[in-house]
Formats: sequence, structure tokens, C-alpha cells
Amino acid sequence: MAAQNNAPLPDGMALAGYRIVKKIASGGFSIVYLAYDGDGNAVAIKEYLPSALALRQEGELAPAVSKSNLPVFRIGLKCFFEEGRALARIAHPNVVRVLNFFRANDTVYMVMAYESGHSLQEHIGRQRARGRPIGEAFIRQIFTQVLKGLREVHANQLLHLDLKPANIYLRTDGTPMLLDFGAARQTVNTDVPTLQPMYTPGFAAPELYVRGETLGPWTDIYSIGASMFACMAGAPPQPADQRRKDDRMEAHFARLDASCSPQLVRLVRWALQVDPLARPQSVFALQKALQEAVPAQTPAAPPAGGLAGFARRLAARFGRPASAPDTLQS
Repeated sequence: MAAQNNAPLPDGMALAGYRIVKKIASGGFSIVYLAYDGDGNAVAIKEYLPSALALRQEGELAPAVSKSNLPVFRIGLKCFFEEGRALARIAHPNVVRVLNFFRANDTVYMVMAYESGHSLQEHIGRQRARGRPIGEAFIRQIFTQVLKGLREVHANQLLHLDLKPANIYLRTDGTPMLLDFGAARQTVNTDVPTLQPMYTPGFAAPELYVRGETLGPWTDIYSIGASMFACMAGAPPQPADQRRKDDRMEAHFARLDASCSPQLVRLVRWALQVDPLARPQSVFALQKALQEAVPAQTPAAPPAGGLAGFARRLAARFGRPASAPDTLQS
């Protein structure tokens, strides 16, 4: 399904009580605008506009969707709207704050608080350009907070499904915030076999490459491990689909030992296990490991006591048994 170039809404346009300033980002499923509300507060407005399904020409407001694409477009629109409603219930300093969501121009818009800063991906790029590695203290500090936000997301029955440094936003005070959830696009991929999945190679878990594979907290945990690896190595890990055929990560992990503690390297190895059941089954398990300054041994699996029970209960809430693997987004 070929992607199309969609024209953004015009600068200065009034939209449901907001005034569009300019487009600030665009991707395969949406366009994001800087805007101001009626009180003059800056907000970010995300517009559902999948480029593979809809086309908006310059000067138009509503996108044109072919009859054959309309059912898929509507399912994605419904999922985007439901995702906005679910995110609006979350008030956590490490999760983007959704202020409003509404329908207009035959699509859906999500209004989020706008804050100054830059993405973790930009930070990695700047440090790499200067020849400076990202320190372990910084990695631990950032991801301790990221995991707090992700745990709140999972507690609200949501998965992120597109975790990567580009979607971890660092405010000017240094605190991180999770952005750009991919749950809506993944639901579209699951419900409609004709729509190709969208994911970011290197950061996407192996199960995202297999249609019908059950997803859960372990899916986001792989992406957390990949994002931590990118901070440590300056580049993402080997794509998961390649790892299933020819896993070459061992040499990369070995090189990290020179710049990071063995404890942190072991934690990232654990999160990046190709087998979903070999990873931490909950954010709580990963948090616990990250907070341990010097783990006694590599955590090959969640402990057998209360933590495992917690992981099984959390996994069950997402529809996956924690004891056995299932049969085999952007």
C-alpha cells in the first residue's frame, strides 16, 4: 500500500477553539501541529491521517479516502479516538498529557500539552557528534523515570508499542516524557490483515513482526532495552527479525562492557531477549533490576516468588499466559 504526501492544515487556521501555528512533525499515521488554545497556551495537536489510506491535497481540509480503504481508515480512527480517551485518564509526569480530543474534517484530533525540550534521539545524536558517550548515571536516571511512566500506562490497560529514543522527550529540566503511542496503529494491523504493520527496526520486539502474535508488557520492555542499548552504543541494536535468523548481538554486548557496568549490560541483555518469555514480564521486574546497584547475578528469568506472581497477574490482564509461549505498528 503506497504512502502518499499529505498537505498539512494551513498555518493560522482556527480549529475547534485552537489556532494552528505550524506543522512540527509528521509520520506515517499522523501530523502534529503547534497551536494555541483560547487562553494563549501552547499545545500540540496530533491529527489522525494515515498516509497509506488517506490523501489530502493542498487547500483541502478533509482527506480523500477511497471506498476500498474506508473500512480500514475508520477502524484506525476509532482506535486513535479510544487511545486519546484512555491517555486523557493518565496524569503522570513521565507520560504526555492529553488535554482534549475531538472530531473535525472527517478525522480525529488529540490535543496534548506542549513543552520545550528535545527527544532522547536528538540527545544521542548530539553526543555522538561530539564524540562523547552517554554516561551510565544519565541512562539510569532517565530510564528510572521512563519506567515509572510506562508502568502507569500498563496499569491503565494500554501498551505503547512504539517505544524508541525519538518518542522519549526530554524536557528542558531533563525529565523524560513518553510520546507518540502506537497502540492505534497496531490494532489496525491486527484487525485488518491488508494493512502492513509499521514499526521501527531495531526497537520493535520480534513479536511485532509476526501477525497474530500476542503482545503485552514484554513487548514494550524489549523496546526499553533497545532504547537503553542505543544510548550505550550510539546506535540501535540489530533488527529483531534478523536476530531470529542470525543473532549477532553478542559481539555488540561484549563491546559495551568497556563503557558500562556489567550489571547494566546484563539488564539490557535480559530486556532484549528474542523469546518474549525470557524477558522481564512486567515493568516492575525491570524497575527492580535497574534499582539494584550491584545485582548478584544475571537475572535469567523473573524470581520465583511474589514478583513472578505479580508478572503472571499483569500478563493475564493483557490476555497472555505467563507460563507458556503463544503459537506463532509508523
